[in-house]
Amino acid sequence: MKLGLPDAAFVRGKVPMTKQEIRILTLVKAQIGPRDIVYDIGAGTGSLSIEAARLAPEGHVYAVERKEEAIRLIEANGERFGLENLSVIEAEAPAGLENLPLADAVLIGGSGGHLASILDCVAGKMREGGRLVLNCITVQTLAAALDYLHAHEAVYRYEAIQVQVSRLRRVGPYDMADAQNPVYIITCTKEV
Repeated sequence: MKLGLPDAAFVRGKVPMTKQEIRILTLVKAQIGPRDIVYDIGAGTGSLSIEAARLAPEGHVYAVERKEEAIRLIEANGERFGLENLSVIEAEAPAGLENLPLADAVLIGGSGGHLASILDCVAGKMREGGRLVLNCITVQTLAAALDYLHAHEAVYRYEAIQVQVSRLRRVGPYDMADAQNPVYIITCTKEV
């Protein structure tokens, strides 16, 4: 299965979407296998959920999202790509995670200010050696994630990168960089 669908392939609304380049890095860091169980928490439009479901055709992806408009977009995108291994859970995480099977990979794109409680819940729902990938847009989320990981270093080994993508945009006879928002990608491996 090819990775990195173009952004235009997705049904979009006013809900933020993880852009193609960030999706590619996130999914590579998550190392999703064909039979993996994946949670996508704060799934937004479902762009990561869709790509994860395509990488795990014999597994299952659970897209957890609290916003009604986003739920409709995830469902529309799931239908657009004909995915039967994608379930949408309308809940504000960590609610909605309690009855899910153990995860091989967890993607967190939004936490609604509940990052620590989500990470506490996920720690008990992820297999040993499982991968957790957090995309942090704000420095506050980055700081909260790092504080949590430092306090739980016996559970998670992590690495973090900061990525900023610029796309060239034609301006008359010139091409100019159109910078996208920087994103911090934290990749964790569950140790115990």
